[in-house]
Amino acid sequence: MPPNQVLIGLALFMTFFIMAPTFQEVNEQALQPLFNEEITLEEAYDSASLPIKEFMAKHTRQKDLALFMNFASIEEPETIEDIPLTTLVPAYAISELKTAFQMGFMIFVPFLVIDMAVASVLMSMGMMMLPPVMISLPFKILLFVLVDGWYLITHSLLDGFLPL
Repeated sequence: MPPNQVLIGLALFMTFFIMAPTFQEVNEQALQPLFNEEITLEEAYDSASLPIKEFMAKHTRQKDLALFMNFASIEEPETIEDIPLTTLVPAYAISELKTAFQMGFMIFVPFLVIDMAVASVLMSMGMMMLPPVMISLPFKILLFVLVDGWYLITHSLLDGFLPL
């Protein structure tokens, strides 16, 4: 497994790549007019929040959004603009967590099968004292490299946000 700094760097760069159109829209609609003193800070906030709300609403499960809307006692909104960020952000976060756990499970299952196969072979050979992880780790790495795991993970993430 790569060090945390590498994983965090990869996550940041992918976030910037995915969010670039939204950031550009925020810059054009809110930041530049604010810097040119064409709009007030409150107007800039409203203008900046709309593209972010649209992005998050597109990638949030309705069930998750309804959960936070119900607990906040907010009636069903007519447009995305009517959804407060205080309910949309946590709904988006738990939607993404669910997706992350699903992806993690799909990666975990083949590795679990390798662990079970190696443990069975070791047990049948009478090698009970040898930790199966020592033998299965190279096979897991080999499998991940052979199927081009980083490409598949990155493609799945990008496809979820930026469909072709």
